Amino acid sequence: MPKFRLDYIWLDGYQPTANIRTKSQMLEADSFDGSIDAVPVWGFDGSSTQQAEGHDSDCILKPARVYRNPLQENGYFVLCEVLTRDGARHETNYRALIDEAAGAEFWFGFEQEYVLMSSNGRPIGFPDGGYPEPQGPYYCAVGSHNVAGRELIDEHFETCVAADVGVTGINAEVMLGQWEFQCFGKGATRAADNLVMARFLLYLLSERHGVVANIDPKPIAGDWNGSGLHSNFSFDYLRDVGGQKYIEALCAGFAPFHKDHLAVYGAGNERRLTGAHETASIDRFSYGASNRGASIRIPIYTTSHDWKGYLEDRRPASDADPYQVVHRIMETVKIAHPHALEAIA
Repeated sequence: MPKFRLDYIWLDGYQPTANIRTKSQMLEADSFDGSIDAVPVWGFDGSSTQQAEGHDSDCILKPARVYRNPLQENGYFVLCEVLTRDGARHETNYRALIDEAAGAEFWFGFEQEYVLMSSNGRPIGFPDGGYPEPQGPYYCAVGSHNVAGRELIDEHFETCVAADVGVTGINAEVMLGQWEFQCFGKGATRAADNLVMARFLLYLLSERHGVVANIDPKPIAGDWNGSGLHSNFSFDYLRDVGGQKYIEALCAGFAPFHKDHLAVYGAGNERRLTGAHETASIDRFSYGASNRGASIRIPIYTTSHDWKGYLEDRRPASDADPYQVVHRIMETVKIAHPHALEAIA
């Protein structure tokens, strides 16, 4: 009977930033095409992941989405939600908070910035005991004097595409050793699932290259860019109707919830959101067309398409939980959208 390798993947309970965990099993079956209904529910020791106590340690892995594993013959990745042993939502399972039906009209896209670090705790490409030339030539650069780590980056990109995790692009970022990938998904949870899987594959492949993929929002202090998780979002009205007055009113509707967003937008964000290095100040909400120093940027795509399209929330830190970001944006839109319609009526 054929055997199929299933790699289960989930977020643990570590705070303030969850880690990605994985374990594998072989499924014996006449055939398997990646159908989620054919994937067995599994379990794990929650006392080793900050998700249970030793005297009551069992947690359940509930399959949520299946991806093909291009690294293994007959292999599949199984992204999971965590449940308690009685089948209830675990408190660390933020995916389950998202209303999938209500979010069917949403599209999300994430821009994941990160830094490849060497074993000495410094970005690759940085000279030992010193610093490279100041920022300027490294963004979207080419050449060994301006980029570092491209072999891993290309391998990660190709693997993500083969696994269909929604990664749509990559580029070198502003600091030497810093990179970005973009991923997309239609619906409330698809993009967040894709981001977790893309992070997982980045960590997995980095093992082969002997480097650390670091998603701390400010891994190097000083006059260097931090790392964000710029979160792009749209929904039916924003894409199909829009309008300048409506979009400006919608953005203004985010202001009362600024602290609520920051509370779930990642750990260490105060070191990044300083008002410098293409960020807004953490203390003040703002928005603006093509303004990378604003909390929410109205992209040129939107303004050049009769003010219809999408918005970019630039506040989330690179280590943010994408499920919490999605949930918070949807909750705010639920309130801000009708108020924006009233404002332009």
